[in-house]
Amino acid sequence: MLKNEGFELMLARQGVELIAPPRANNPNSGQDGRPLRRYKRRWKVERCLAWLQNFRRLCIRWERRSTLYRGFLHLATVLLLIKWV
Repeated sequence: MLKNEGFELMLARQGVELIAPPRANNPNSGQDGRPLRRYKRRWKVERCLAWLQNFRRLCIRWERRSTLYRGFLHLATVLLLIKWV
């Protein structure tokens, strides 16, 4: 029994589905590709959140009002869009 098998079984009992790409050294082991599309979308969201973490004001959240925080969030997303377009 491998080290992670018990953990994976516990997650499966709780209804958590494992979505992971195959390893580079063993491309034949893996899934049929359908769940991996969700993995690709998840990666896009996580990448966007990582870019937003570069804005210190959003990470620390100095603003007490949610409207100010939301305004800086919009400003950060606009700056990211300008940078990448």
